[in-house]
Amino acid sequence: MEKHIALLRGDGIGPEIVNSAVKVLEAVAEKFGHTFTFTRYLIGGAAIDETGNPLPQETIDGCLSSDSVLLGAVGGPKWDSQPANLRPEKGLLGIRAAMGLYTNLRPAKLYPALKDECPLRSDIVAQGFDLMMVRELTGGIYFGERGRREGQYGAEAYDTERYSVMEIERIARAAFDAARKRRKNVISIDKANVLETSRLWRETVHRIAQEYPDVTVSDMLVDNAAMQLVRRPSQFDVVVTSNMFGDILSDEASQITGSIGMLPSASLGATKRGLYEPIHGSAPDIAGQNKANPIATILSAAMMLRYAFDMADEADCIERAVDAALNDGLRTADIVGQSDIQPLTCTEMTDAILARL
Repeated sequence: MEKHIALLRGDGIGPEIVNSAVKVLEAVAEKFGHTFTFTRYLIGGAAIDETGNPLPQETIDGCLSSDSVLLGAVGGPKWDSQPANLRPEKGLLGIRAAMGLYTNLRPAKLYPALKDECPLRSDIVAQGFDLMMVRELTGGIYFGERGRREGQYGAEAYDTERYSVMEIERIARAAFDAARKRRKNVISIDKANVLETSRLWRETVHRIAQEYPDVTVSDMLVDNAAMQLVRRPSQFDVVVTSNMFGDILSDEASQITGSIGMLPSASLGATKRGLYEPIHGSAPDIAGQNKANPIATILSAAMMLRYAFDMADEADCIERAVDAALNDGLRTADIVGQSDIQPLTCTEMTDAILARL
């Protein structure tokens, strides 16, 4: 099978970790008799430096003409002084919108080999956890009206949260569909005791739930959810929530796994073409030092094979190789913890995973 993949390496450690994922994809292609071709496009700070635009039209066109897209990370302090419409993050938000990606799948599970790196109490760790964050991706406060103005107390800024019934319906269905492939439980996260958008969210989720009688659904306020993630994460199967709440809670979930460098994500729309990326940032403090953990990006590539290309066996192969490397005690600096293990470089961890494919 032939597939063309657009590469958005981005900023900071982005080029390093995307290069690692490409090596793994090339090895999988050779093993299973596929042909993957890759084309690089600019996004974020790198695009600003070269074109003055965080999302050039060439990048949009290239992504839309590809079979799928693999992204590294965007942003960094170098571009903090840019005006709001020219920040690197605008490129990420823009490409999601241009590709029509409204669902973000963010798995978070505790790997047995990393249980000692989990910051939670041992009795909580013993229960384990394996959850899927389903985050609405192209609506809410990140895409609402915003600005600055003179208010009652002088200069003020505002951001607007807004959701339509249609946007909530489609993300709810994505969550219930995901739950049917897992443990058939959905917890919807909102702030319905305060926000009108959350009240509409809750009403709509429960109406869609009637289409899925085999899946249980319950509600949880976002502040309680933040607490429950560290008190009893094992209670969560599929979590569905808004753009901003999902952004925050998924980062919290990543920390209890032992490293944000372990978590992949898939951003999907109405077609099989998607955007696959690690959930961590660009880590400019270690960029170019060969210290980055490539695992989240490699696992994002595995999600691409599974969801975009229907290559379940190939995805399983990558995931097993990652598990094997971890079970053999191999670690990058971010997951070495308090042990005496010599941390591997980004290149060394990539080679270790390649050797176990």
